[in-house]
Amino acid sequence: MPPSADPEEVGGDRRRLIGLIVGAVVAALIVALLVVGLVNRGTSTAIDDALEAGSRPPAPALTLPVLVSGPGLPPVGEDASLSDLKGKVVVLNLWASWCEPCKEESPVLEQLWRANREKGVVVLGVDIQDLSSDARAFIEEYGLTYPSLRDGSDDAKSALEATGVPETYIIDQKGRIALHIAGPVTSPAQLQGPIDQVLAEK
Repeated sequence: MPPSADPEEVGGDRRRLIGLIVGAVVAALIVALLVVGLVNRGTSTAIDDALEAGSRPPAPALTLPVLVSGPGLPPVGEDASLSDLKGKVVVLNLWASWCEPCKEESPVLEQLWRANREKGVVVLGVDIQDLSSDARAFIEEYGLTYPSLRDGSDDAKSALEATGVPETYIIDQKGRIALHIAGPVTSPAQLQGPIDQVLAEK
């Protein structure tokens, strides 16, 4: 018959095991934070800082090829400038076909587009870090009718200080950023209030 284990020894082993697990979890969290920090290193926060301070920074001067045309934009394949839409309220959304939250968000943006386009609001997608063919397939699959531009070099992502997709910006009639949402828009109400507020400033 084997000798019974010493309770103090068993307790010590258990504490060591718990300590090792906790240590591993803490180490993993530190590594994850370092990776996020390295990925986003050099990303400015000037836009968010200005919005938090109550001011509206100017939207960047973007010129990108048209993926899906719409009001105020040239035909597909030609270059469009964000400045072409000055005087309209623009809901600019950074997206990609491989982005899971973008799939859930796109019907919400389509709903906002249909509800507000007659009011002078343009929902404008900007496809980034993607293949054109995949982007077009995504647009067709989800039945999206709002216009979209194609950013093949991350110019928009850099200029808008974005750290990923999806990210959404409301740009007022004067070409200033009035709102920035990092992450998915989950319901039309999340943007409808801010859109109405900016429209009322005419």
